[in-house]
Amino acid sequence: MDAHTPRRVIEVNQRVVGPVPPRGNTVRARRLSDYPHVPAAFRDVAQRLSSPLRMGPPICDELMALVQHLFTEEEAGVVRHLRLYGGRRASDLARAEHRPLDQVAPILHRLAEEKRIIAAGGPQDDRKYRLLPIVPGIFEMCLISHTPESLTDWHRRFIELFEALYATGYSLDYSAGATPFVRYLPVEKAIEAHPMALPSDKLELVLDRYDAFGVGQCQCRMAMQAIGQGCGKPLGNCTIMGEWAERGIEEGMLRRVTKKQALEIKREAESHGLVNWMMNVESPRGQSSCSCCGCCCHALRGVNEFNAPGFIAPPHFLPRLEKEKCVSCGRCATNCPMGAIVVDTEKKTFRHLVERCIGCGLCVLACDRQRALRMEPVPEHRLPYRSWFSLIAHTTPTTLLTSWKVWRKRRS
Repeated sequence: MDAHTPRRVIEVNQRVVGPVPPRGNTVRARRLSDYPHVPAAFRDVAQRLSSPLRMGPPICDELMALVQHLFTEEEAGVVRHLRLYGGRRASDLARAEHRPLDQVAPILHRLAEEKRIIAAGGPQDDRKYRLLPIVPGIFEMCLISHTPESLTDWHRRFIELFEALYATGYSLDYSAGATPFVRYLPVEKAIEAHPMALPSDKLELVLDRYDAFGVGQCQCRMAMQAIGQGCGKPLGNCTIMGEWAERGIEEGMLRRVTKKQALEIKREAESHGLVNWMMNVESPRGQSSCSCCGCCCHALRGVNEFNAPGFIAPPHFLPRLEKEKCVSCGRCATNCPMGAIVVDTEKKTFRHLVERCIGCGLCVLACDRQRALRMEPVPEHRLPYRSWFSLIAHTTPTTLLTSWKVWRKRRS
């Protein structure tokens, strides 16, 4: 398959321009006892990664194949003792695995510093390690420091196995009670003169809060390119700010840029039809921003491929149509990365699927001739959380309830 044959988001069916039909959850859940020939260490790691508290998939063939690729049996033996939230020292893990520290320490270094598939933090003489979720976590950390040219066969196989797992739609189990971790910013040209635009809506004002900036590769587009479904849009625009950027630069995952360069990179991304998101928190310590396309981004695919928008915060702006100006050309629907607009070019009808809309404003830019669309603020819009503490405090009850429901469903 050609490297520029992206996954379809929009289709034209008898002159109706709109989204492709959504996919459902096709994962075939199994039990650990269904894998008697898989070594216990792999089964233990698969069980940890499948935890609903980590938004993990059920035990399934796709998960088991991914685990056996990520880790050797020796590595899995150490990893099965890691926790998601509380870090553990190398000495603790050595005792748990009944192995000498001088054998376990190199394994942890390889997993954290070379493969980048577990997390490590703290000073070198008191390093603590923890388990990452599959996504967000292992997928992003494993790929962010690479370019398409530096991907090894191991990385390419990882991408294939991850995509096979993602394509099962297992994340639908979590969509009803999902935490809105990210929010999309309107494209600057769509709201540049709007009096109701807030500082949190404007990329330049968000960047003004930070002094350090690092840029890495878009893991989603790079991954889709590796499996022959890339869209050809720019890759080097995954931006980290503040203390997070300093850490990523120090660890060799990011390249340092100035604030001016970061803004130029983001504006260039917008010029290619990409939309920028931020974490849905006003964190003074750090912030991250991806530049996404509807065909590759796993966050956007959750909406336009599986019709599950729960992980994305409701937008501040939504498009409004002036019917008398609309000629039903369908350009707005064709350019929507979410498949949130349906236009019947023959019957001259327009339908806005609000539940799929991220308020990016690309439809407004596409309607540059007729100017039949404009962005209008949503009156009941909620501002980003003021801190990680407020986000966690507000969303923990729903997250725990969702996790319990998923656990109970799997047990049955």
